[in-house]
Amino acid sequence: MRFWLTWTLIAALAIVSCHSTNDYAVLIRGGTVYDGSGNAPIVTDIAITGDTIAAMGNLGEATADQVIDATDLAVAPGFINMLSWATESLIIDGRSQGDLQQGVTLEVFGEGKSLGPMNEAMKQTWRDRFSRYVGSDEEVSRLLDSDQVPWTTLGEYLEFLEAKGVSTNIASFVGATSVRIHELGYEDRRPSPKELKRMIALVTEAMEDGALGLGSSLIYAPAFYAETDELIALSAEAAKFGGMYISHLRSEGDRLIEALDELLTIAAEANIAAEIYHLKMSGEENWSKIKDVVERIEAAQAKGLRITANMYTYTAGATGLNAAMPPWVQEGGYAAWRERLQDSETRNRVEREMLGRSDDWENLLSAAGSEGTLLTRFLNPDLKKYNGWTLAEVAAERGTSPQQAAIDLVIEDGSRVGVVYFLMSEENVKRLIALPWVSFGSDGASMSPEPPFNRFGTHPRAYGNFARLLGKYVREENVIALEEAIRRLTTLPAGNLGIERRGSLTPGFFADIVVFNPEGIVDHATYDDPHRFSSGVIHVLVNGQPVIKEGEHTGATPGRVVRGPGWTGGDL
Repeated sequence: MRFWLTWTLIAALAIVSCHSTNDYAVLIRGGTVYDGSGNAPIVTDIAITGDTIAAMGNLGEATADQVIDATDLAVAPGFINMLSWATESLIIDGRSQGDLQQGVTLEVFGEGKSLGPMNEAMKQTWRDRFSRYVGSDEEVSRLLDSDQVPWTTLGEYLEFLEAKGVSTNIASFVGATSVRIHELGYEDRRPSPKELKRMIALVTEAMEDGALGLGSSLIYAPAFYAETDELIALSAEAAKFGGMYISHLRSEGDRLIEALDELLTIAAEANIAAEIYHLKMSGEENWSKIKDVVERIEAAQAKGLRITANMYTYTAGATGLNAAMPPWVQEGGYAAWRERLQDSETRNRVEREMLGRSDDWENLLSAAGSEGTLLTRFLNPDLKKYNGWTLAEVAAERGTSPQQAAIDLVIEDGSRVGVVYFLMSEENVKRLIALPWVSFGSDGASMSPEPPFNRFGTHPRAYGNFARLLGKYVREENVIALEEAIRRLTTLPAGNLGIERRGSLTPGFFADIVVFNPEGIVDHATYDDPHRFSSGVIHVLVNGQPVIKEGEHTGATPGRVVRGPGWTGGDL
């Protein structure tokens, strides 16, 4: 509250003192301003000094170092990507072009895994995997050639990115999976009391470093092995610092209701706000569950629980072939998983379990079918010919079953293999977009159509999620109004995350601003050709500095670490 009152006073003074002889760094003139509140827009001017919005209103003859003519354009707070996997893509290329070209100014990490805390074993695993991804990139190779990863804690990782130079702001949850691996490795067991105490201490450290809360991703091993009471204990610690619990539910399909009930139990028992990652109903037989899911969430909200969700604007998800195999075979990590798959008896058991549905684990191959399972990312050069093939097509070419083909690909590629699963209905996508408590996340990295990124396939959501919302679902199909869409991209997630002075066009707030053409914003990425920028975003400013100007990246890297409410390091 103290910060809010201080900046309200500054804002008032800025407006009063503004007159025609004032000079500013940037002046955005005549734009249709959507302030993030959800209210109708107004045509007005915005002035920026340093990293801050200095004044708003009719600024008359005021001058500035840079004047942006926003006539007939929308001006909004920078968008918040509630589920970003730019953790590594920003190490390779800090420009974050895929997201900036859609107006995103804040990347939020931490779905289950975060790049801190890390012990030495975790660092080595990360370096080995990451080096295969980036290939011959010289700058990153120098990093990997060093004796060790130059960070250990989550806070140190975020500070490393900021110092390296990023164009967007960055923030993160601490990953419940990372905390578990730190203490238990990839074992399928409960933590001992001493181990749980150390896990809680790692959450404490991350929250004091500015983590936004605790993130989990419960369909994947080893996160799958965590029981509810473990998640409650970790969430209760995050709650002490004002953090949120955010989760990829244990099931998004056959046991969706039970998985939702687990999240609601964690929220109630830990006394913590909770959010659902990429809310969906996976598999046609589960599409009708949307009514029950929404009713349960809104009933919990009515009882005082702070429950929200985010989503991406597509009917297909993306993950790996690990989501097609039972978690028990993956215990111990990839190397152990691969070795087990080469044992004939184990392989036969896995194949049988892949054929059916189970209450014990989420089988996305069964939900999507082999025809709806699109292969997008291989590390083995000999397998890259299969990028863009369905699993059914690979199986037919090899003369095997889809299950056998999936097992063989995991063994041959040395990875989980990147996959797009077609799981959801278009009708449900629209119904979820219409919910007032749903924000948006790409569930993708922030890339550009150049090496090393274009050596791999990806999901089009990485380049089009936010533009697709504003173009297809707002302008073309009128699912929600533009002012409501902007609220859900800005003030809603900012409020849920408990971050200050961002997410709204308000004097005294940081100048994270997007200027775009509401009649021309379009996503161009497709499943067949995903590495394509969206269009229609004209200007983007991050902390007052232009990073997109007339649709082109300026090369500026003014992004900063945005810290959560538990931060103990000083001013945010």
